[in-house]
Amino acid sequence: MKNIHIEPLTKPFNITIDNIASDKSISHRCAMFALLSDRPSHVKNFLTAEDTLNTLSIVEQLGAVIERDGSTVKITPPKKLVEPSDILDCGNSGTAMRLFCGFLSSLEGSFVLTGDKYLNQRPMNRVSIPLKSIGSQIDGRENGNKAPLFIKGASLNSFTYESPVDSAQVKSAMILAALRAKGPSKYKETELTRDHTERMLKGMGAKLKTNDEGYIEITPLSAPLNPLDITVPTDPSSAFFFAVAAAIVPGSSVTIKNVTLNPTRIEAYKILQNMGADVEFIQNEDIYEPIGNIIVKHNKLEAVVVDKNISWLIDELPALSIAMSQAKGTSTIKNAHELRVKESDRI
Repeated sequence: MKNIHIEPLTKPFNITIDNIASDKSISHRCAMFALLSDRPSHVKNFLTAEDTLNTLSIVEQLGAVIERDGSTVKITPPKKLVEPSDILDCGNSGTAMRLFCGFLSSLEGSFVLTGDKYLNQRPMNRVSIPLKSIGSQIDGRENGNKAPLFIKGASLNSFTYESPVDSAQVKSAMILAALRAKGPSKYKETELTRDHTERMLKGMGAKLKTNDEGYIEITPLSAPLNPLDITVPTDPSSAFFFAVAAAIVPGSSVTIKNVTLNPTRIEAYKILQNMGADVEFIQNEDIYEPIGNIIVKHNKLEAVVVDKNISWLIDELPALSIAMSQAKGTSTIKNAHELRVKESDRI
């Protein structure tokens, strides 16, 4: 293994970052949701990582034609999605497996989802149980809790479901299943989770809305959705370590460009702001997602109590803990149990 020697900072830094990795959550959804249209989707700045390329491969197995030039992808959906002749491999991506569970549950055919040795040990009951409660046929090891998962897709009845867990993956799976249900469905979570699915689907023309009681109302598709024409923004989670560094090193600043400013993705930056850091959000566009720049400058930090929107801190908690260690006073994070069951234990 190559040794890497890291020298401590001895002076302030002022940098602009415009080449952070593309957002993984949005890239997954671009590939998958392109199948809901009947025309080619065009995606620029697609994340060309193993997980998202596995999702593209599954989309191809379902009948789409994929043309890729670097990070630019054209996805042409088939006239009718096909039943694959082979197993669908999600690699290490829990997002892909859980969303495809919902997507495939209401699609006629038989499907097998698997992953690498790590994904196949992760619990899937959080998505298989709610899907089975609305009529989905999902089985696998431990009665559908562990992959490989077998899905027998069929038309589902409409449903009203209140989720006991706040999970964007579960919510997305249920919404995708509802798009082909026999009637309008409703889904409710106790705390808003990442809403990339709702934003993108609405941008493509799907009928989703949140009523006064907090239920997401999903109207089944009556026609194919509009194709995507999107440039995937950069990932605010990947950039957050640099933001923390700027906040704690006197005289320093960082500008992060072309990043999603989705409120469910920048909560860590707002906490940093509440702790005293100088943080500015500059929005440039809002089509499928609000996109713009984030500027973070050093300032003295004060301790903070974090007890809400914990699901918005899935990826940023380790870096946020560094900021808390440099703040005056003792910071506290509550209700963080959900962070124990991600791809890696965030705590």
